[in-house]
Amino acid sequence: MENLAINKRAAYDYEFLETFEAGLVLTGPEVKSVKAGHIQLKGAFIMSRDGELWLKNCLISRYNPAGPQESYDPYQNRKILLRRRDINKLTGKINTQGLTLVPIKVYTHRNLIKLTFALGRGKKKYEKRAVIKKREIDRQIREKMRE
Repeated sequence: MENLAINKRAAYDYEFLETFEAGLVLTGPEVKSVKAGHIQLKGAFIMSRDGELWLKNCLISRYNPAGPQESYDPYQNRKILLRRRDINKLTGKINTQGLTLVPIKVYTHRNLIKLTFALGRGKKKYEKRAVIKKREIDRQIREKMRE
């Protein structure tokens, strides 16, 4: 299992309630590009539409050895493969509880490209400040222990 992309900002902006693993629908050149590490999850999000989940705003760069790809959009929407039961459950939680789906990381499992995403609640500003303060205090304690 090799991590190809990690969304570090997501853990800072959201509190994760539940995580899920799903597959992605990609074309051949996109798979090659992702396995080469040319993918970014920064600013990406997951949207539910017509009973399906879609990964939006995820950058997968063009794979140059595949030759000219005329109408390739690196930010195109990509379908997420998940069981219907789980999709319905997630859609219900998103609509009723005001939660959101946040992509966390993309990795390979055997030769498949997998996406880990979380059902999350956005953190308030004061919660983010508390995390920063705790990190600072922990860092200072570690420095004092070294002395």
